[in-house]
Amino acid sequence: MERARKKALTRAWLERERSQGVFAVRCGASGQAWVSSTTDLGSKKGGLWFILRMGDHPNPEVQAAWREHAEAAFSFEILEALSEEASTSAGFKDRLKTRERHWRGALGAPALVG
Repeated sequence: MERARKKALTRAWLERERSQGVFAVRCGASGQAWVSSTTDLGSKKGGLWFILRMGDHPNPEVQAAWREHAEAAFSFEILEALSEEASTSAGFKDRLKTRERHWRGALGAPALVG
């Protein structure tokens, strides 16, 4: 691939519109769920699944469920997406964490990490 094309693709990827919000990772076999938030919903699942496949997830409960029930039992569910405009406000990270706490309470689910 020519260098200019590579640079253009990289720039486009870095400048893409990202969807921020709150998500749940669910294990259908055990009924467990874990909730977290991110500034990039579009790429979060791939990264999480990679870490779980490698056996390196920082939450031992999630990793144990993955080992016991395997990947097919897991799903990634977007619970709430926050608008791009909201991300420019000073309190956006606080709002994201507030919504994460709301969903953890609503689902009775622990944090995915931390």
